[in-house]
Amino acid sequence: MEKTTFEIKKMDCPSEENLIRMKLDGISGIKNLDFDIPNRKLTVFHKGQIDQIEKSVYELNLGGKKIATEKTEQIDFEEHSNQKKLLWTVLAINFLFFIIEIISGLISNSMGLVADSLDMLADSFVYGISLLAVGGTLIRKKKIAKLAGYFQIILAVIGFSEILRRFLGEELLPDFSTMIIVSAFALAANGICLYLMQKSKSKDEAHMKASMIFTSNDVIINLGVISAGVLVNWLNSGKPDLIIGTIVFVLVIQGAMRILNLSK
Repeated sequence: MEKTTFEIKKMDCPSEENLIRMKLDGISGIKNLDFDIPNRKLTVFHKGQIDQIEKSVYELNLGGKKIATEKTEQIDFEEHSNQKKLLWTVLAINFLFFIIEIISGLISNSMGLVADSLDMLADSFVYGISLLAVGGTLIRKKKIAKLAGYFQIILAVIGFSEILRRFLGEELLPDFSTMIIVSAFALAANGICLYLMQKSKSKDEAHMKASMIFTSNDVIINLGVISAGVLVNWLNSGKPDLIIGTIVFVLVIQGAMRILNLSK
C-alpha cells in the first residue's frame, strides 16, 4: 500500500472535496481518501495507478500539486457512517438559503443576493450529485454533473444579462437592509455547514475549524454582499450591488466549469 499527499491550493470547502471524490471515483487502485481542508491537503491511499491519480487531480484545475509518495502499512480506515446524513443536512441548508436569497433578491432588487443564491445552489448541486449517485455508475454521475453544470451556467448568463440591463438602463436602488440581514444569515448558514462537514472528519481542533470557515469562498462572498449593502446605503447607488453580483456570477460560472470537467 502507498499513500500520496497532494497540496490542493483551491480546496476551500467541502464542495471541492466532493468534486475531487467524484473525479477519483472509478480508479480501482484507490483504497481511501483523507481530506485536510484547512491545510488544503489530500492524502490518497492506493495500490499503484499513481499516474492516473495525478492526472485526475490536475485535470480539476484546483491547483493540485503532488508533495510525496511513500509506503504505508495502514490498511484499516475509519468508516464515517453519518456522512450521508450530514450531506443531506448541508444540502438542505444550502438549498433552503438558495430559495430565501433568490426570493429576497428579487423582492429587494438586489443582484448581489440573487448571485449569492446561485452560489448556494451550486453547492447544493455538488452535494446532490454525490447523494443521487450513491451506488450508481460513473456514467450516471457524469450525466448528472453535466446537467447541473449547464443549468448553473444558464442561470448565471441570465443574471449577467440582467446586470447589464441595469447598468445601461434606469438605476434600481436595492434595499440595503435586506441585503445585509439576509447575507448575515447566509454567512451563519455557511459557517454551520462547514463546521458540520469538518466535524464529520473527527477533527476537533478549534483553530482548524475556524481556519476552514474564514478562508472559505462562500464566507467571502457573503461578506462581499454585506459590504455592498453598506455601500449602497452610503453612496445611495445601486452600483456596488451590481459589481458584487458580477463578481459572484463569475465565481458561479467557474464552479460550473469544474462540475462540467467531471462529465468528461
